[in-house]
Amino acid sequence: MNKPIATAAAVFCTLAALSPTASVAQASDAWKWQGTIYVYLPDIGGSTTFPQSGSGSNVTVDASKIVDSLKMAFMGSLEAHKGQMGMLTDVIYMDLGNSKSGTRDISIGGSGLPAGASANVNYDLKGYAWTLAGTWRVVADPASTLDVIGGARLFDMKQTLDWNVTGNVGTIPLPGRAGNSTAKISNWDAIVGVKGRLALGQDRKWFIPYYFDIGTGESDLTWQAVGGLGYTFGWGDVVASWRYLDYDMKSGKKIESMTFNGPAIAAVFHW
Repeated sequence: MNKPIATAAAVFCTLAALSPTASVAQASDAWKWQGTIYVYLPDIGGSTTFPQSGSGSNVTVDASKIVDSLKMAFMGSLEAHKGQMGMLTDVIYMDLGNSKSGTRDISIGGSGLPAGASANVNYDLKGYAWTLAGTWRVVADPASTLDVIGGARLFDMKQTLDWNVTGNVGTIPLPGRAGNSTAKISNWDAIVGVKGRLALGQDRKWFIPYYFDIGTGESDLTWQAVGGLGYTFGWGDVVASWRYLDYDMKSGKKIESMTFNGPAIAAVFHW
């Protein structure tokens, strides 16, 4: 068993072990729903190798050094609970891109640009991460909840790159000096994790929400963590949080790794 699978299995076993000892409040027979809409402002990181046709050299880009423009983003989730049983779905969609002139933040054929050379690049990223999972409530009382989760996540992404190297290009093969290329990936991974909230104070208006999952499958390893601070109103909650989503792909993939790391503000509606 490889390390990512062993790690995910160990986490799952730990979570499952909590179930017999956890205290659960009297279950309700009615379905309870929760919908969340987020504003998410992440920093994007990761490495992608764009192949060239023919004899051209591969071009590698670190997204964190190129992307600083968000065209469109959407993040939302929907949850339902009936007694201890529940389900959730969560979607992050992003459309990002940027153009840079005179940058040296690309490599061609595994090597950086020679001294005196720079590149004009146009980079675009479109994709989404969709999580679908079942939940089992192991702690439910007025002060806190804890759910064990198990399910799957789809990571679907397309990146495109146009580049043109200028300046001292003598050591760069002619096919590598300019071009355009696309890198795609569509991975399903099994995940396990925990989610819940911890109320603060006697009136329990303030609370700490938390979420963690880890998984593997078509990706080598993926994990996600969310933590923050929320306040309860009559109609629902307002939550400020930090969300980190990480992907390490298996060897040979064009998209080698991706990270999304940043703050989010959410409105949570209950019915």
